[in-house]
Amino acid sequence: MTNPLLSFDGLPHFDQIGPEHVEPAIEQLLADANVALETVTAPEFAPTWEGIAVVLDVATERLSRAWGCVSHLNSVADTPELRAAFNAMLPKVTEFYTRLGADERLYAKYRAINPGSLNAEQRQALKNALRNFVLGGADLKGAEKDRFAEIAERQAFLSQKFSENALDATDAFAYYAQADELDGVPGDVLQTARKAAEADGKEGYKLTLKMPCYLPVMQFASSSALRQKLYRAYVTRASDQSETEGTRFDNSGIISEMLALRLEEAKLLGHPDFGTLSVVPKMAESPQHVVDFLRNLAQRARPFAEKDLADLRTYALAHLHLPDPQPWDWPYVSEKLKEARYAFNEQEVKQYFPLPIVLAGLFKIVETLFEVSIRQDHAPVWHESVRFYRIERAKTGAAPELVGQFYLDPAARNGKRGGAWMDDVRARWLRPDTHQLQTPVAHLVCNFASGIDGKPALLTHDDVTTLFHEFGHGLHHMLTQVNERDVSGISGVEWDAVELPSQFMENFCWEWDVLRNMSAHVDTDQPMPRALFDKMLAAKNFQSGMQTLRQIEFSLFDMLLHTAHDPAQDIMPLLQQVRDEVAVLQPPSWARTAHTFSHIFAGGYAAGYYSYKWAEVLSSDAYAAFEEAVGADGLPSVAMGQKYRQSILEAGGSRPALESFKAFRGREPTLDALLRHQGMAQTA
Repeated sequence: MTNPLLSFDGLPHFDQIGPEHVEPAIEQLLADANVALETVTAPEFAPTWEGIAVVLDVATERLSRAWGCVSHLNSVADTPELRAAFNAMLPKVTEFYTRLGADERLYAKYRAINPGSLNAEQRQALKNALRNFVLGGADLKGAEKDRFAEIAERQAFLSQKFSENALDATDAFAYYAQADELDGVPGDVLQTARKAAEADGKEGYKLTLKMPCYLPVMQFASSSALRQKLYRAYVTRASDQSETEGTRFDNSGIISEMLALRLEEAKLLGHPDFGTLSVVPKMAESPQHVVDFLRNLAQRARPFAEKDLADLRTYALAHLHLPDPQPWDWPYVSEKLKEARYAFNEQEVKQYFPLPIVLAGLFKIVETLFEVSIRQDHAPVWHESVRFYRIERAKTGAAPELVGQFYLDPAARNGKRGGAWMDDVRARWLRPDTHQLQTPVAHLVCNFASGIDGKPALLTHDDVTTLFHEFGHGLHHMLTQVNERDVSGISGVEWDAVELPSQFMENFCWEWDVLRNMSAHVDTDQPMPRALFDKMLAAKNFQSGMQTLRQIEFSLFDMLLHTAHDPAQDIMPLLQQVRDEVAVLQPPSWARTAHTFSHIFAGGYAAGYYSYKWAEVLSSDAYAAFEEAVGADGLPSVAMGQKYRQSILEAGGSRPALESFKAFRGREPTLDALLRHQGMAQTA
């Protein structure tokens, strides 16, 4: 049989790819890429952009697409066999890309390209490439270059192991609760837990640390003892403090080694620390610039956070008889206070957000604003719950034009890592080998609760916001009009600006004229009542001060960890120092949340977690333009949507993010809209 990983004519054959296909396919593609590298670096090979692209870029793009399929399956359909196949090839793939990025012969070829022969997109891609060669160690020689390659390979291994430990530690926990322990837990959560216990041949209700189970238990379970049990298991996952799996999945050593390797990498490249190295290709000027930004925002948010906490303490004492709430009590107290203050709860809201209705509403706003159409299509998938869609644009007197396609994988399940993310399957590219336009394809992955008893999945409003967020990333990838692969879509966009389109889309989840078109009660089909939405809107900034400080805590810890921390030392004192400076709530001493902080240890956000807050300034300011241009019908302006699409989404990474922002807003961003959106404007 033909290896499905070696088929590039259409979409990936996800239904056919097995662990046995990984090694032969990747070995073949690595061999092809190595031949291509030797071809373009030969002395007689002319240094032209097109010449290098048609040989080397075509070969490496095939490798990255096939490896992307394997990596994706490893994230959403993990099995021991697939994990073994992935890990067997990971060092070889890492070694190739490290060597490619540091090849001085190839670096010399790119330096010899005449920029005057390139279009604007190619010039930006060339500029990025030359910078990336420096960051990839191309200027290093001898033993230093060898050590740089060793560091890259070891970091790839450790990152994967960190991710595996976090997943395995999450999957390892199960508590089979009895009915008398579950007072207050929502009915749909109970039904799912009961079915899960039955599937295991157990009595009672199976509670897990997956978000669709863990979060509602923490918010609604009356039993503080039950909440404590789950909280302890959750915040000690993958650490030496875990009572569930002991030290089997402990990430402590991995964290220390990764931090030491990152510092060594930075010094090899002439930087004092990894934070300084990290910001080189970003919008931020320096780590200190980031730290100052975070501390400024923390100072503005702190009075609001202190009031949030005082309100919680007052309510807990007066209404719940909790004079000293513990860390596992705060989500419960928060939910009860929100219900009392705004007269609704998340479970009431959830009934109005069946996944199919939400998707229809999301598609409608995207179709209206960005002048495209979205329709379901067919493609091979890795799980029965996955759906596939195509995005088209109407053409006068012709068939609709294909703009992009995407897979949507919404459901949480074992063998699938937690969280939500967008990843690319392939990029938009005017291919140099065929001279045909390749359209972009994306993965949109979430971890929502599945539907039960034949009903569709029901989303919380937070889930709806998450879906819009990931779709924003997808639009950035799929609506690009850039033809140069390395700067099309999200490629080439500064990391601290890449969250702009995702956070921008979240704002629509708070617009009545948008929301009413994507809500229908799961039992009655009635749209969400305006009165309920008004309560939600009133509660929008509930605890926004505390939430802002929580994000700043993560971001500041991340940056200081990569600038001011000795990797030989325990990370916990630094984390405590950051909490003493920023937080208004302190977790127990045995909590080890950093041990599952996958964003910075397995997700590309090292010394970059601040990007969420940084980009939120950009996205809030961008959305303010829509607020200023809202139509008489209350709906967002299509003209503004067109301008945003052309200035931000279509431009992709073909120019600096600040230039794209200024093309849209006509000026540089300000903090005002963010503070206003989060109910903290009066401190501005």
